[in-house]
Order: sequence, then C-alpha cells, then structure tokens
Amino acid sequence: MGQLIVNGLTTGLVLALPALALALSFSVLRFANYAIGAYVTAGAFITWWVNVRLGAPLWAAAGAGAAGGALIAMAVDWLAYRRLRGRSGLTLLVASMGVAIALENVIRLLAGNSPRSFDVAVARPHRFWGVRVNHEQLVIAGVALGALALVWLTFRFTRLGRAMRAIADNPSLAAARGVETERVILAVWALSGALAALAGVLVGLDSSIEPQMGWNYLLPVFTAAILGGIASPMAAVAGALALGMAEEAATLFLAPHYRMIVAFAVMALLLMLRPWGLFGAKWMQR
Repeated sequence: MGQLIVNGLTTGLVLALPALALALSFSVLRFANYAIGAYVTAGAFITWWVNVRLGAPLWAAAGAGAAGGALIAMAVDWLAYRRLRGRSGLTLLVASMGVAIALENVIRLLAGNSPRSFDVAVARPHRFWGVRVNHEQLVIAGVALGALALVWLTFRFTRLGRAMRAIADNPSLAAARGVETERVILAVWALSGALAALAGVLVGLDSSIEPQMGWNYLLPVFTAAILGGIASPMAAVAGALALGMAEEAATLFLAPHYRMIVAFAVMALLLMLRPWGLFGAKWMQR
C-alpha cells in the first residue's frame, strides 16, 4: 500500500504542473488550450537538446526548457490566439488543435521519432520503511512542489497575481480599473508554457522522451483540471493528485497499460454529474 501511495503521488505531481497550466489559461481566457500537450513535448525536447547535445547539467537544461516553453507559448499567442480575442471558446479550442498538430510535427521533423533519455547518472533507489523510492521520484517531488509553491505565492502576494484573479473574475471591470489586460495575458501564457515545459522534463525523467509524449498525457491532464475545477487553477492540483492516486490504485486489478481507462471513466462521470469539478463553483452565464 505504501508503494502505491508513493507512485500515485509521483504520478499526480507530474500531472499537476500541466493541469495547473491548463486551468490557469482557462480561468483568464475561458478556453481549453488543447496545445498544452505539445508544450509538454517541446519543453522535454529543448531540455534534452541542451542537456545531451550541449552537455549542460540537467538543472540548467531544465531551466532552458522552461524558458523555451514560455517563449513558445507567448509566440503562439502573438501569432494565433491574439488575433482571435473575443471569439468563442470553441473557435479558440479549434485553433489550439491546429497549434498542437503543427508543433508536434515540427518536433518530429527536427528530432525524429526515436525515444530518448536525459544524460543523468544512474542512482540506486532509496528505501524508507520498506517502500522503494527512486532518485527520479525525489527529484520530481522536489521540483513539482517547488514550482507549485512559487505559483501559489505569485497568486497570493504579487501584483501580477491580483491582476490575474481580477481578470478571471470580471475582465471588463478589471480593464475599467486600469489592469493592463494584454500584459497580464502574456504573463499567463509565459507561466503556462513554463509549467508545461517543466512537466515535460519530469515526464522524461519518469519514462522517456518521444514526440507523442504530450499527446499521451493530454487526457489525464484535462481530466485532472476538470476534476479539481478547471476555472480554479490551484484546485487543479488537487484534481491531479486525486487522479494520480486513482490510476495507481487501479493497477491492483488492471494491467498498468490500462490505467488510461481510469481517466476516461473519471472524465465521463464528471461531465455527466459535476462538470464544474469537485472544488470549483458552478458556472453562471448572465
């Protein structure tokens, strides 16, 4: 049981960063960014290139990957989403699908289809009270918790965080009160891109790096964000942890490669019974 808890928390923390990125962009812009999986893949490949090709240590390469993810997200907003401001969420969703397909094919063109891994030293696992904990799991926990704490502090105690909450609550009123909406939106995309790219690094540590890795995580990320409450960014973290635990618990009676069924089932039940999530508020249209 202890091993399942450790594995479930690790899975949940890997999902928490892109789920938070998805919920953050949705809360401000009110559309589900389908390209979040492509940002995960891009961040992993940028990190791999800096780590393996340039010989940088993984921590420096991860920083470059997060910065690259932020720049890609801002560039996509400037090239595509900014021109669609004011359109329906469905229009922006379709646009993000096009962005995802384009980015994934560019990555495949430049990097090929072969799986890759980071250049890191092999370390023996640790044992705590009979529970096996890999070095990668400790790194994932430390990085994910640090990133989540930084985002929470930004939300709670900075001017940018207050502006984000104001736009999420009432964009028209926020603009009337002098909030620079476009600059805040650009900051939201930068933060979302960095979080997704950092998640790609954690996925690469946990398994391998390949062009479909972001696509494979897309359904669990959407499920985690909706489970917590897609319009409530920090609630998406709770949704990710709950889904990670549920997926690991499912391995008691399902083969590990069938864990995706859990995400499908949770998504279906949520959409039917509580589409605003476990911790979110019911949406109201005026």
